[in-house]
Amino acid sequence: MIEFRQVSKRYDPKKPNAVDSLSLSIESSQIFGFLGPNGAGKSTTIKMLVGMLSPDSGTIFVDGKEVGKDSLAIKRIIGYVGDEPLFYEKMTGSRHLNFIADMFEVPQAIRKERIEEYSILFEMDRSLDDEISSYSHGMKQKLGIIAALLHDSRLLILDEPMVGLDPKAAFRLKKTMRAYADKGNTVFFSTHGMEVAQEVCDRIGIIGKGRLLFEGTVASLSEKRGSGNENLEQLFLELTEGAPF
Repeated sequence: MIEFRQVSKRYDPKKPNAVDSLSLSIESSQIFGFLGPNGAGKSTTIKMLVGMLSPDSGTIFVDGKEVGKDSLAIKRIIGYVGDEPLFYEKMTGSRHLNFIADMFEVPQAIRKERIEEYSILFEMDRSLDDEISSYSHGMKQKLGIIAALLHDSRLLILDEPMVGLDPKAAFRLKKTMRAYADKGNTVFFSTHGMEVAQEVCDRIGIIGKGRLLFEGTVASLSEKRGSGNENLEQLFLELTEGAPF
């Protein structure tokens, strides 16, 4: 479903690459967690994946299509939630969701059903007639998640989706992600929440200083480090703090 081939991105020629020679393949029907400390290159990678940034070198493929050459076709199959929820603040939540549904040509009956289902699931049904400017950060995050789910995409890309969510909403998002992947779709999400990644991910990738340090299952990471410890938080700290791998 997703393939990075030697992808690099640099913002400042005087500084190291934000993403450095990233090669990574992610199959369909799985939840892939992308982990790394602040400034590791997670958001840059995601922005290149969705076409918001262009790599300086290398190639990215989604469903066999090259990002940058088949952008419209790729965007039609992606649901995306960015690292910061940005909206037209004077719109109501309902108007925003219908705006997104219009862009993806979701039929009226289907959009009505999905808006109702997901707004109830994330406890936003009583707020959709309010202006987005009145929403809290967590409510905006929920609205972005609902919008990303509306058009029944084949690839869900989430940049730190749990930030700002209350425990109930976070739990329901994890359940939604699992059900989404079990239908044959793919979830790619970045997180600082080690417990979240350990709980829901089929595979993980760990990035540090722009370079991919590990890709695989939590169990295989533990085995390679020879620790016999499957606590992802401890393994993550050992790896990103420069312990020999």
